[in-house]
Amino acid sequence: MLTPDPRYLRSLLARYADLRIAQSRGEQGLEQPLDDITYTLCVATGTTRIEDALATADTLLAAPAATTAPPALEADRAELAA
Repeated sequence: MLTPDPRYLRSLLARYADLRIAQSRGEQGLEQPLDDITYTLCVATGTTRIEDALATADTLLAAPAATTAPPALEADRAELAA
């Protein structure tokens, strides 16, 4: 399984938390955005339930950072980013 970038994963978790907080405060019209972020978190973590996605995200973020990629791969990444 591909591992999502920690920054991306944190942004998904933050968005999910923001939407859940807004929902708990009674804000309306959040069903679709919440469904969308739930789906995205599940896809990013390779799970099918939000509970599993949150647990997997916590585990992934708690794991030590992977070693740096070989220089050739880093060059490819830089080229793609440009």
